[in-house]
Amino acid sequence: MSRALPKYNKRRVAFIGGAAAVALSGAIVAGSALAGTPDRSSGTDGARTLAAAASGTITCPDVASRLPAVPASARAEVDRNLTLLRTQIQEANQRLADTVGQGGPNFVNNAILGPLKDKRVATVNRIATAIGRTAARPAGLDALAPCALDAGGTGTDTGGGTATGTSSAAPSTAATAQPAGGTVGAGVGAVSCPDVAPRLPAVPASAQAEVDRNLTLLRTQIQEANQRLADTAGQGGPNFVQNAVLGPLADKRKSTIDRIAIAIGRTSAKPEGLDSLAACTLTQ
Repeated sequence: MSRALPKYNKRRVAFIGGAAAVALSGAIVAGSALAGTPDRSSGTDGARTLAAAASGTITCPDVASRLPAVPASARAEVDRNLTLLRTQIQEANQRLADTVGQGGPNFVNNAILGPLKDKRVATVNRIATAIGRTAARPAGLDALAPCALDAGGTGTDTGGGTATGTSSAAPSTAATAQPAGGTVGAGVGAVSCPDVAPRLPAVPASAQAEVDRNLTLLRTQIQEANQRLADTAGQGGPNFVQNAVLGPLADKRKSTIDRIAIAIGRTSAKPEGLDSLAACTLTQ
């Protein structure tokens, strides 16, 4: 009996050792398999990156070209909101560039295009309200609020009458200028304005400095308008030049000419009819 026991113990030790070896081998195999399996969280990140915001340019319908004739009383507010439309698109394009590779399949629409549309609705409504105070309120401008992502990055006219993206297309040669500024695409020709200085009476010495300063300002205003014309070549619609260039220029010139007349009128007869020199035209 005492001799059989050691043999039994030896068999038990051998069996336990073999089992341990099998278990260890299984652990090694399992560990190797896990090491070759991609991490589930990293796979999710990869999918999110593939479905994320793509590079490109946000393009929006042009608002300026869709406006009717803007009353002088509303022009400053309309111009301010057209500028705001441009700023909104620039900010959205910057947001697009800053978030490339982020979010899921709806990221661009939810985080960029959707909020941009809401801002544009409010802005175009302010434009319509400003015009509607003294003229017929333009209808349907809300339809110009939604924008889209141009994955090619070429860009189109923005809601403020300027282009975004990397488009370098030249203005169409078919665009022709009209004296009243109603062109199919701005940028053809140059702004031409009546000369104010020859129409002035004798200027009192006490008013000479102020008159000269405002005559210089009139020249600067024309230069700025011509620069604006060049910068917006090929943009806008049939009313773009009138609404965005000639109209604001006429308002500036009227204020400047009034200052000239007032300066002369302080010590002499105030010249009459100078307001008729405020309006300018577009010449080829």
